[in-house]
Amino acid sequence: MGEIMADVKAGVEYKINIGDESFLLNNKQYNLIENIHNTGSITKAAKSVNVSYRTALNYIEKIESTLGLKIVSTTKGGKGGGGGTTLTDDGFSIIKECKKINAIMELHNDVNEFLSEIYSIDESKGVMKIKAGDLLINAPLNKDYEVGEHVLALISYDNIFIMLEPYVSSIRNVFKGKIVEMKLENEIIRVKMSIGGLMFYSDITLSAEKDLNLTIGKEVYIGFKAMSVATLKL
Repeated sequence: MGEIMADVKAGVEYKINIGDESFLLNNKQYNLIENIHNTGSITKAAKSVNVSYRTALNYIEKIESTLGLKIVSTTKGGKGGGGGTTLTDDGFSIIKECKKINAIMELHNDVNEFLSEIYSIDESKGVMKIKAGDLLINAPLNKDYEVGEHVLALISYDNIFIMLEPYVSSIRNVFKGKIVEMKLENEIIRVKMSIGGLMFYSDITLSAEKDLNLTIGKEVYIGFKAMSVATLKL
C-alpha cells in the first residue's frame, strides 16, 4: 500500500492522497472516522455526527472504493457479544494525517496566508522557492511538491521581523515595503505592510516600535527565516 498523505482544501475538506488516487474528505466524514476510532462503534459514531447508520456505511464504502483500501474492520461477537469496529492501519493513518493538518492550522492562528505557486526546487540545499504576488519566498523543501503546483503559504505574525536596513544574516527572506496601518492590541503593536502586491502583518512590542520609530507610510524591510514558512498543498 502506498503512503497516505493529507492536505487541507478550502479550509473545510481534507484531500487524502494515496498513490494516484485521491479523495476529498469533508469535516463530517473526518469526524465520523475519528469517532469510530474513539468509540469502537459505527452506530455511536454515526449518532455523534448526526447521520444515519446507513449513511455512515455509505461514507465508509465510498472512501474505501475510491482509495482502494479498507479503513474499518468489523468483528462480530459470539453468543456473549464482544463484537466491535476498529480502524485499520490505513484508517488510523488517515485521521493521523488530518490531525497533523489541524495542528498546523491551530499553531498558526495569527498568520499571514498567501496563495502561492512552487517556482523552483533545490534538493541539494533542501529549499524551494514559492511565488506569492511579486515575491519569491524561500521555504523548506517538501519532496512531495512539484514545480507549478499551488500551495497555501503560512507565516506567523510573530515570525516577521521589521528592520530599517536589509541586514545580512541567516534570514533567507528579506523584502522592502511600506507601513499602511498600525494598531495597538493587548500591549502589542500589529503592523500592516504592503510588500510585493501582498499585505503582511507583524506583531512587535511597544519598545521595538519606539526604537524603530515606526509611522504609517514609512518604508521598512521585513525578514523571516525559510523555516518560518509552512506550506499546504491545495
